[in-house]
Amino acid sequence: MTQIQSCWSQRRSTTNTKTYIEDERTSADTDYSRIIHSASFRRLQGKTQILNIGDSDFYRTRLTHSLEVAQIAVGIVRKISQNQPDLKPVLPEHTQIQAIALTHDLGHPPFGHGGEVALNYCMKGEGGFEGNGQTLRILSKLENFSIQDGANLTRRTLLGVLKYPAAFSKVVNDAIQPSMVKETESIRIIDRHKSKPPKCFMDSETDVVDWILEPLSDSDKEKFTEVKAKAGKHGKTVHKSLDCSIMDVADDISYGVHDLEDAIELNLLTLNEFKEDVDQAACLNFLNTLQEKYPNEFSDDVYHEFSEKLFGDSKSRKRQISRLVGYFMSQISVYEKGCFEEPLLNYNLSMKSEAEAFLAELQLCVYKRVIQSPNVQQLEFKGQKMVVNVFEAIASEPLMFLPKEVQALYKESGEDKRIICDYIAGMSDSFLLKVYERLFSPRTGSIFDKL
Repeated sequence: MTQIQSCWSQRRSTTNTKTYIEDERTSADTDYSRIIHSASFRRLQGKTQILNIGDSDFYRTRLTHSLEVAQIAVGIVRKISQNQPDLKPVLPEHTQIQAIALTHDLGHPPFGHGGEVALNYCMKGEGGFEGNGQTLRILSKLENFSIQDGANLTRRTLLGVLKYPAAFSKVVNDAIQPSMVKETESIRIIDRHKSKPPKCFMDSETDVVDWILEPLSDSDKEKFTEVKAKAGKHGKTVHKSLDCSIMDVADDISYGVHDLEDAIELNLLTLNEFKEDVDQAACLNFLNTLQEKYPNEFSDDVYHEFSEKLFGDSKSRKRQISRLVGYFMSQISVYEKGCFEEPLLNYNLSMKSEAEAFLAELQLCVYKRVIQSPNVQQLEFKGQKMVVNVFEAIASEPLMFLPKEVQALYKESGEDKRIICDYIAGMSDSFLLKVYERLFSPRTGSIFDKL
């Protein structure tokens, strides 16, 4: 197995990479520490996963979701190390994959994907907005661990964060322009379909991506940044790095299983609805595994018994959720693509087809029954509307409405709207609501009101 080049542990800024001589941390340990201690990571506790903050003290926020994704990602690395020991030299350190997993939602704005669509609309003609691209921007430019390179993480960690290795300008379909719905007269409503951003990084971080990909050969760069066009849609990237694929699968497992747990716990999904969406054939391999591992607990009708336990009391449900996570992790392996010279690109994660299909059904069930439910969609619409209103109000007179420290950045940037976008994207749900109320609430308010 080829050893990973030392250039992947380099940082863009070479000053003050280790403050103390006695610091015995690896480069990956340092990256992990910087994420844990970052303001953007702490803000995840106030950002929506699916449900709104304050609905319950049970369900997951972006912060707890990110912690679970990190734990699953480490478990995947351990399992691959055991099952495919020849791949150990190419696998990330545990702290490195944790750092990558913990950052994967940093760029998501208030009110989830509704807020993302809103900011992409607000940034039309200004380079757009995309949550994963904002994550890269936060880590490489906005965090405060260096003068101008953000958290100044290692090249390998940033490669793992780079989920879609193509710039906005390379994937956007100019025929799909963010716009307002034309059918309404008394209110302005964003056309959510036309305003949905392509999956990408923003052009403002092209210099960062160029640096990340610097060690690659020209052929690897060209292949890795390949974009597939599709009529009537935005372009789509094709490849991810090994570390990114580990994080991505861990995120998929958490979305399909843990969000399912939230939905059941809060009575947003019934047993009958679950059976309608996830039939016995889809989870047959999982059911056979349950019967083999727990013969005293499951009889011939495993599907019925598993479903009843999943929708039973909290202790019973937690055991089934844990078994689901363990099952999906056991169905994972690393395969060789054979089209890249660089090992970090040439190896990727895959899940066995039966397990992948089962996980897809769980995700679709959550999407259909919870995310697309009127209760969630109405609140997402409301949050989206507030994001647009706050953005447009601030953008009307930035030097009057932005906080002083953000005003300074705005002036230094040459009055770039990206600074306003950064400010709003970094808000928690509750903070944006306070700003909205301060700007638009009929009550008088006071200059001494705390934001």
